[in-house]
Amino acid sequence: MTRQIFIKKEAESEFGKPPEERTTEELLKYAVVNIDKPKGPTSHQVSDYVKKLLNVNKAGHSGTLDPQVTGVQPIGIGRATRITQFLLTAPKEYVCIMHLHKEVEKSVIQKIAKEEFTGKIRQKPPIKSAVKRVERTREIYEFEILEVDGRDVLCRIKCEAGTYIRKICSDFGKKHGFGGHMAELRRTQAGPFTEQDKLVTLNDLQDALVYYKEGNETYLRYMLQPIENVLGYIPKCWIFDTTIESLTHGRDLGIPGIAKLENCKKGETVAVMTLKGELVAIGEAAMSGVQANSQEKGIFVHVKKVFMEAQ
Repeated sequence: MTRQIFIKKEAESEFGKPPEERTTEELLKYAVVNIDKPKGPTSHQVSDYVKKLLNVNKAGHSGTLDPQVTGVQPIGIGRATRITQFLLTAPKEYVCIMHLHKEVEKSVIQKIAKEEFTGKIRQKPPIKSAVKRVERTREIYEFEILEVDGRDVLCRIKCEAGTYIRKICSDFGKKHGFGGHMAELRRTQAGPFTEQDKLVTLNDLQDALVYYKEGNETYLRYMLQPIENVLGYIPKCWIFDTTIESLTHGRDLGIPGIAKLENCKKGETVAVMTLKGELVAIGEAAMSGVQANSQEKGIFVHVKKVFMEAQ
């Protein structure tokens, strides 16, 4: 999404450095790794393995995948662990094999997917789930039937966080009497992270660490992504150097401290950045970007989490 940027005052920064210039040692304490989760371990086990492998004090994943599900599993390490909570509510995309219990014409399957399982749907989480089993609304942004081979349907589903693909497959077949279940599932996107965004296996990470210890940091640097890469879908504002200190001590962001900002709605999550592109804090917009651009005083962001160390 391209957002309109408002320039309140032209400025340059003498503080910090661009995220891509962080050293490997700095990234090992404050980065995100886009792991290709294998079949077998739980998301927590994968996160714990990364933590032990990199010898960091903590690591956190961006939403639970079942043990038998593979794919995109961004993991925050060190001080970046808290950023993963902002991926929990981000849109997800999956590629799935839905096995129907009877053969159905592709045109019929496509019609059902488009007319009945795209847009807002109601679903109750499956019996084996980590949440309370009450019916709730979820939005399916895209439901594309890629291929039909006998009773197996290969499909791509882009959806709101918290959508159960397993339940979509069973409801798809149950609603029309031909039955169905999920046979295979792979997550291809979590928020801004996709299979094309430096997706690496646990073995890749382990090998890169061996090279790093031998003096070659190239592969490990490739895998350790700056925390700012998580912010692709979040509106941003950039602040003056003189504003940074007060925010790192938990103060809300006032309009006089803003150099430029992207348009946003009141209540939206906003990332507060330095002029060199480093994440300072994340909070909630107290007004729209248009309002903030037209005013000279008032609070623009109620800070919820501070990521930059206190200055």
